[in-house]
Amino acid sequence: MINYSEKLNPVARDMKPSGIRKFFEIAATRKDCISLGVGEPDFITPKAFSQAGIYSILNGKTQYTANAGLMDLRKAIAKYTKQFIGVEYDPACEIILTVGASEGIDAAFRAICAPGDEILIPEPCFVCYAPLVSLTGAKPVSVKCTIENEFKLMPDAVEAAITPKTKGILIAYPNNPTGGIMEKADLEKLVPIIEKNDLIVFSDEIYGELTYNNIKFTSIASLGNMRERTIVLSGFSKAFAMTGWRLGYILAPKEIISVVYKIHQYGIMCAPTAAQYAALAALNDSFENNFKEVAYMREKYNERRQYLVSRLNAMGLTCFEPRGAFYAFPCVKSTGLDGEAFAYALLDAKNVAVVPGGAFGESGKDFIRISYAYSIDAIKKALDLIEEFLNERK
Repeated sequence: MINYSEKLNPVARDMKPSGIRKFFEIAATRKDCISLGVGEPDFITPKAFSQAGIYSILNGKTQYTANAGLMDLRKAIAKYTKQFIGVEYDPACEIILTVGASEGIDAAFRAICAPGDEILIPEPCFVCYAPLVSLTGAKPVSVKCTIENEFKLMPDAVEAAITPKTKGILIAYPNNPTGGIMEKADLEKLVPIIEKNDLIVFSDEIYGELTYNNIKFTSIASLGNMRERTIVLSGFSKAFAMTGWRLGYILAPKEIISVVYKIHQYGIMCAPTAAQYAALAALNDSFENNFKEVAYMREKYNERRQYLVSRLNAMGLTCFEPRGAFYAFPCVKSTGLDGEAFAYALLDAKNVAVVPGGAFGESGKDFIRISYAYSIDAIKKALDLIEEFLNERK
């Protein structure tokens, strides 16, 4: 009989499953459960974008594209990137289309990380970063971000975490799960530390279009000479409501892209063809109509954000005001429960699902994540039930 435990890659074998998915597999078995957990827009892909993807299929554009993606789309992304973050990239050799930002993150880590390297990762953070770093043989090193500092990456915490083995740092803002952001002045404080220690930056900007309070998103790639040491990771899932199309992109100097290209070429071949045509339509339509679809969705998220945060604080769940993405990260310590106990008790008592904050790292254990990428009616109903739950516990 085969001893599979001995045959499997020990890093993959011992990897913890996603704390988000584990919880929602349980929630999915419950009838009429109200879920505020999944980080996915409740908006459907705008019709014009979808029609372009459908049209491409009906017109026989069903073959592979170039490994790096359609040149017209890469040119459109280059134009968009220059307009949005103020940085220019050559579509011929500095842009690759990926299967969602997720593939891009994985490929970027594999292109840079080697066994024994260390990569700094802000925590709380999305669940994929540390496992993907570990799979390369490198070591993920958590840098704790606190509610007292609005979940920003603080320079002193970054410096304290750096060792001679540190090769790179992840900057993932607007942040999932906290909704925290790093404004230009915050990023400028990190630049000297990054340059002094010769670090590569992995900048996950998937929520870059979703900032509030008239705050303009800043990419660290736009500061000083940071373009040469930054890998920008983004995609169409969040701001363009295209999660299921699975299309992301990587922007980086050609020396880095040339290595990412080989990883992508052997592992994926190319991103989905129909999705690329849909994304091309999304950008072309957005250029023409001043990004009205993105602006509309952002406005709706902002309305929900303000309502959600106000209600949570009023019922005694201290909630930092998220200024980006579409998540709130309230602290539940006042209830006498940690995030996991709170989430399970709430699900059992009121059939409302939220994500335990511990899924995003040890520093999130006293929090829960609530997504406001849901209708205002669903949010109101869920919050009424959460308030009932809290009152009953008193």
